[in-house]
Amino acid sequence: MEASFVDLRKKSKEIINAINRKEKVTVLYRGKPAAIMNPINTTSETTQLSASKHKAFGMWAANKIDETSATDQVALLRRKRYDDL
Repeated sequence: MEASFVDLRKKSKEIINAINRKEKVTVLYRGKPAAIMNPINTTSETTQLSASKHKAFGMWAANKIDETSATDQVALLRRKRYDDL
């Protein structure tokens, strides 16, 4: 399927339906191919990770910050810094 940038805006539902049918969509800009949209193969390429297994989860666990609440930590970060004047 081919679609122009105007089609992306005005016929987005049809384009999404084509992608759901595993069709490749070539995006045209002034009649020339500018991009190709391929459907994602959800069975083999992407795997769902739980949040606890993500690298960013618990990245501050090693830091021994005093037992203050998150609100207090944000207030500490946003405090006025008179030394910067």
